Amino acid sequence: MDGLNVADLVERLGSDEDGVRKMAAFKLQSNIGDPSFTDVFIAEGGLTNLRYLTLHASGNTLAYSLTCFSRLLEVDKGWDYINQDVVERVVELVVTHPLVNILRGAMAVLGAIVAHQRLSNTQSSPTISYGFRALKPAIAIHPQFLEKLVSSLSAADHALCANALQLINALMRDAITNDGEAEWPKFIKRLQDLGVIKAVYGLMQSNALQDLAHPLLEFQALTKVLLRKWRDVPVDLHKPEHRRALKSIHLASNPEKSSELLEDGEDGKDKKHNPEKWRRLGFETETPGLEFEETGYLGMMDLADYVRKHEDTFRRLLLEQSTLPPRTRCPIARASLAVTTILYERFEIDGSDPDDAKGYLALETRSNYDKIFKPLILQWSRLHLAGLQAFFRLWKVTGAEREDFLRLVDLVRVLLDAVVGSAKRDTSIQEIEEQTRDYDCQRLREIQMEHLQLSYEDTWGHHLRQMRDELTHEALQFMKEQRIRCLLQGAWFPNSQGSRRELGQVTQHEVNPSRSFRYVKLSHNRRYLHYADFDVKGDQDPDLDSLNEKLDLGLVSSVASNISTTTPTSTRSSTSTLKNLPQSSTTKITIHGYLASSSRGGSSNHHTNHDRHPSKSTSNSRVQKEEIALLILYPSTHSVASEWLDGLLMLLGQQPITSETKKLTNLVAEYGLKIRLLNVRLDEPGPEAGEGIEVPSREGLDENYYYDIGGI
Repeated sequence: MDGLNVADLVERLGSDEDGVRKMAAFKLQSNIGDPSFTDVFIAEGGLTNLRYLTLHASGNTLAYSLTCFSRLLEVDKGWDYINQDVVERVVELVVTHPLVNILRGAMAVLGAIVAHQRLSNTQSSPTISYGFRALKPAIAIHPQFLEKLVSSLSAADHALCANALQLINALMRDAITNDGEAEWPKFIKRLQDLGVIKAVYGLMQSNALQDLAHPLLEFQALTKVLLRKWRDVPVDLHKPEHRRALKSIHLASNPEKSSELLEDGEDGKDKKHNPEKWRRLGFETETPGLEFEETGYLGMMDLADYVRKHEDTFRRLLLEQSTLPPRTRCPIARASLAVTTILYERFEIDGSDPDDAKGYLALETRSNYDKIFKPLILQWSRLHLAGLQAFFRLWKVTGAEREDFLRLVDLVRVLLDAVVGSAKRDTSIQEIEEQTRDYDCQRLREIQMEHLQLSYEDTWGHHLRQMRDELTHEALQFMKEQRIRCLLQGAWFPNSQGSRRELGQVTQHEVNPSRSFRYVKLSHNRRYLHYADFDVKGDQDPDLDSLNEKLDLGLVSSVASNISTTTPTSTRSSTSTLKNLPQSSTTKITIHGYLASSSRGGSSNHHTNHDRHPSKSTSNSRVQKEEIALLILYPSTHSVASEWLDGLLMLLGQQPITSETKKLTNLVAEYGLKIRLLNVRLDEPGPEAGEGIEVPSREGLDENYYYDIGGI
């Protein structure tokens, strides 16, 4: 207010010339928010002139005056000058005036008046009440006020949209807080019928979010307040609206007239209803009012809304269910209540606070918008329908029965968490409906198991990690035995024309290029690899006695291979259905060992004449050893390559390296973990060990019968 004469400014506000008044009101806008200036302005009698301009001015002078008045009310000043004339004038401007700058100021003044009762330490005018009731006499004169207010949400001016939404928020909050139980639902329904949900939903998904962030966040919080308030209203069938809602659900089911019989009683004629009247609709008992205890009136609203909007589908579904055995019928009503509960928990309705300042602080960063704004909550009815239809689909696909109801509820919860939880701010409700309808059931089951595992980890993190480590070790031992058994079973390998050159110094056991196949098999004592070359594959695999060559594994120093450690696209298991590797592939397994230089060209038993560790050689002999290729194998499939490479490595006490073995190891460990998490006990009562199995007689066998394994 430096350099500004307040008395002179007040005098010019009361001038007879419109240009002087307009300039004074324009200057007043930038200073009226300063409390020190405001006190002097009020002491000089400026409020009288300002109210006069609000009631009688027009054009820009009126726009500036309304802006000044709203800013004055924001600093909690000037309430004594608010009367019914001012309220009626401002409401009339909202309804009839087309200029945006006037509408902005008018809505800001009304928003301050409606919200005034929530402020503390204020001096209210004795001539007027505040809150929504302050506007009701004026709205009665201008009944199109609410329609005009909602239509302003579609204006191109973002400031006007923000002021209109702030006024709507103030009206909703006041109605919810102060109106009677029968009044506030009517007001909320009227706003919804005027299209406020659709308008705000569009604003939340628009690019103008930054200019409208605060009122939009408040509207979202108020929506949660409404849902919680409806949930907290207990269903009471003595209330006419509750009784009508339940009756509409029953009538929409197209009940058979023949199901209601008339019987003569002592006092006249009494109706005898179908004993399955409510259970056939999916309720658990014949007293449906008690089943809304968890969801309250919100659950009844959702069920009634579904039945009203999809009456034909509802009847057809009931007709289909009536042809099924009772235990396989889908409980429609219970499913609807379950979906309501899932959505209630999904949006954390109970944990919301409309006055929580943390949400507003998060608005400082634009990157937080997707986290705090949830426009899908405004599409509650369509989300409920999508969840309910998903429940029906999963019930049919899984072949569920009555006792599986809670399992289906968990599955639908996982589905909605996956679809709604991953949705972005600009994801449309149509996309959500499509994803919910087409979501893969197998993937849904995988997500459910992941959630189960995470929940156990949260509860028993240390113990679960210890259990997983133990199971991984057991799985690794299992895979080691499996891979070694593949070696014990033996396998055919194609010979390569380059094998003579690659084998280098091992001349006595080079592959005969004229022979196409080599058969290799591990001896039963797991100490030797037996092999031989053949022209063709026989109908039966050769036995160990026909394999005239053998390699002492004690001489092996390492096993090398150019096999990829990534999973090939064609590799899924170790079955024979895998495609063969291309003939041009150089995939091979090279078994390296030590060969003393003094024994080059020695006898055919040179494999047994060399120690695997050169450190054990005597210093006197000074025999120098070097690592060479003792045997080269050319696997025909990725599966065989994985089995033999990892089998040889694990036989030599090393870790497996191929992705197929690692994948199978993880698979065995994960299945073991899931079985333990599901608390499947192996010591539960069951058949006695060996029951129903004939045990062979041991007569004539000595204690060493099982050592006769041969093949060495």
